[in-house]
Amino acid sequence: MLSDPIADMLTRIRNATRTYKESVDIPASKFKEELARLLVREGYVAGVERVRPEGQKFDVLRVTLKYGQKREQVIKHIERISRPGRRAYVSADNLPRIQRGLGLAVVSTSKGLLADREARRQGVGGEVVCVLW
Repeated sequence: MLSDPIADMLTRIRNATRTYKESVDIPASKFKEELARLLVREGYVAGVERVRPEGQKFDVLRVTLKYGQKREQVIKHIERISRPGRRAYVSADNLPRIQRGLGLAVVSTSKGLLADREARRQGVGGEVVCVLW
């Protein structure tokens, strides 16, 4: 049993990009699927699909990773901010700017998971799930 499935997802993505894998399989949940779809929208991963491998009981998310022209990593850093032991909530005024706006902070708001830029534009705060650049 995992105590933090979101941290496990981020670690799987981090490890897969470091070894230049094409894709990575992650145990599926609605929250993780929404997070993966946000990463696709923001251009950090190439795609995501929910599949059930043959002989398995549960679905997995197959996240297709993305690399640059010369095989450079698109995700250079990915880090969990709000953890089960220490939640990190911010107001709309205090949303973090990652790498002076070049990175991404994923915020869980009352309107769903949003990128920090979108949350700032809509004027909503929430829980900072993770940051990446």
